[in-house]
Amino acid sequence: MALMGIEIIAITFLLHGMPSILKGTRVAGNVFDVCTTCHPNATCDKKTDGSGGFACNCVYGFVGNGRTHCEDKDECQIGANAICGDHTVCHNTHGSFYCTCLSGYAPTNNKAIFIPNDGTYCQDVDECQFQGICGEGGLCRNTDGDFECECQVGYRVQGGTLPFHPVREKAFCKAVDCGLPPSVQHAVQLSPLHTRYGSVISYGCQKGFLWREGDNSSVCAPEGKWRGPSLICEEVHCGEPPAFPHSSFVWDRNTRMGAEVRYECEGGFRHVGPASVAVCTAGGLWSRPSLQCEEIVCGKPPVVPNSQMLWNRHTSVGTNVFYECEEGYHKVGTGNISVCTENGLWSEVSFICKVVTCGDPPLLPHAGQVWNGSITVGSTVMYYCNGGFYYVTGTNISECSADGYWTKPTVTCEARCGHVPEIANAELVWDNESTAIHRCVDGYYSQSGINMSMCGADGRWQAATMQCREIRHGISHLEVFNERCLRWVSDGKKEDYKVVLVGRRDYQKSFVDTRRNAFNSTDFRPQVCLKLLPATNYTISITAVLASSSINITTNTTIQAAPVPEVMFRDVEGPVPTLWLHRSVHTLDPICLYEVFVLPVEGTLVFDCNSPRSPHFPKDSSCHGEYVAAQIQVRDVGKELNFTVGDEQHYGGFYNAPLENGKDYYIILRTVCQWGQNSKHSCVIWAKARGTSYRMRMSAVVAAGTIAVIGCVVLIGFFYTGYVKN
Repeated sequence: MALMGIEIIAITFLLHGMPSILKGTRVAGNVFDVCTTCHPNATCDKKTDGSGGFACNCVYGFVGNGRTHCEDKDECQIGANAICGDHTVCHNTHGSFYCTCLSGYAPTNNKAIFIPNDGTYCQDVDECQFQGICGEGGLCRNTDGDFECECQVGYRVQGGTLPFHPVREKAFCKAVDCGLPPSVQHAVQLSPLHTRYGSVISYGCQKGFLWREGDNSSVCAPEGKWRGPSLICEEVHCGEPPAFPHSSFVWDRNTRMGAEVRYECEGGFRHVGPASVAVCTAGGLWSRPSLQCEEIVCGKPPVVPNSQMLWNRHTSVGTNVFYECEEGYHKVGTGNISVCTENGLWSEVSFICKVVTCGDPPLLPHAGQVWNGSITVGSTVMYYCNGGFYYVTGTNISECSADGYWTKPTVTCEARCGHVPEIANAELVWDNESTAIHRCVDGYYSQSGINMSMCGADGRWQAATMQCREIRHGISHLEVFNERCLRWVSDGKKEDYKVVLVGRRDYQKSFVDTRRNAFNSTDFRPQVCLKLLPATNYTISITAVLASSSINITTNTTIQAAPVPEVMFRDVEGPVPTLWLHRSVHTLDPICLYEVFVLPVEGTLVFDCNSPRSPHFPKDSSCHGEYVAAQIQVRDVGKELNFTVGDEQHYGGFYNAPLENGKDYYIILRTVCQWGQNSKHSCVIWAKARGTSYRMRMSAVVAAGTIAVIGCVVLIGFFYTGYVKN
């Protein structure tokens, strides 16, 4: 390039300086030919400025001075759109160029490359003209230089989103499948099963159900869901069955398909026709049976000899005919009615009419008859009282009546019995010469027997059987005294008594004390003492045998004394002495306990064993009075007990504090038995304890040691003196 610049400068200089140099110089005959100096890629052309001559110009596609150099011109550097047009790619070549279209575009000359100087340009390629470019179910939409795909109705995009490019995105359209169609209650599918978009399933109601409303088809929709059906199948109900004249029906109130109603003719009618059953059909209607009920008639009723018929002249079922025997006849048999039955016949009558006869007249006690022997209707009999009896009241005539029976005479003949018998300890209340009523006088009662005396037919009294017994007062005002004795109030007469007692203990479930006793007494205030056991609940029953009187009473016995254990009194030293006791098993053990009292000797004047107080030791502080060191249930103690005072343990909630050094104490064992509101205490001095101080014990040890040392010194000196003398 530097050389080229120098050449250009030189040529310019020659061109411009030559005239002046050659001015006045004569040139030889040969003329200078510029065209011979042109570059191979240049042409020699006439000058266009009117000066004449030729000049070297680089051909199209090259640039330079035309003589020394013509370089390739890159037409594409100004831009493909500027030189090739829109939607193109420019390709430079040596001395030229060519154009191609971008993807999605094609040249109008239908060739692969073009040069736009012939008017060729790039136009959009319509890819949608190629069938199936978007695949099955795809819809192609051309765009400027490209295309995109949508899915037809009934298809969904797979592997991408809408719109999509099937090559770049690997997406495609897949047919919509709605899956199994919906089920409809009480309905079945009628058409074949297809589940792709647009498929239609038809439904029909099951047997026994009717299509009441709604659409019976379901369509597979574009969104992949079934639309419909809205079909509603209602169960067939035929409603109330039809009614027919003179009939009733037997029906279980079922109105569903297949239900049956059986018809029956009413009383007095018979069924005529082949069918008597109605059935609920699939159409919701009852089938109509060929039922017809005709009235039953019985015709003229039967005739009974010597009788008359009472009849309303009807012959329908249920009509009654009453028969009555004519005058002078009576009915023999149980029935006088004939009924028109459902089979169209009159029921048979089971009686006949016979001539009325009354037979022999009735006999009366203590009475005779005046009678001519006639037994026909209207015959009479007169009655009279026999000797020894008298007429009291009533009708003394009996007549043979039309029903074949004598009328009942009411005459009464009574005997004459005389004075009413006397009953011991009783008085006469009422007497009419044939009947007497008795009652017991005051202070007596009737336990059994009849209180009425009757005048017999033989003229003798049948005396009352009642027995009047003296009233006894039995037992009253029963009370307990001295805890184990009973007394009460009686009527002061001899009486046999029975006593039954049952004793139980709440604290001793297996315990039962059952005893019986019997005695007699004539005292107004009887009393009896029983050997009742202590601490026991008793139920006592006393019965007065002769007076048939009983009474019950309950009582509780108290605790006599608390059991005292065997102890060994000891005089001990130290803050924690151990003491010993021995005891025997006692029935009161479940309700008793031991309390260990610690009493300072100093300041103690008296100890009240029956005091309800049980003072605690104030832990972590000093105690200046008595306190309870332990409380132990007796039932938890064996035959022996070793107890250490001051072991700093808790017994029954009480703190067993160590004895204070330098103080003297009394150790007292108290036994407490509690049953209900009753309690008993017993006390025994268990020991006297001395709490020796540490200082005193150490002083005694030091003193003993000192004395021992002095003794040793004296003894050694004695032996030494003897040795020296010897």
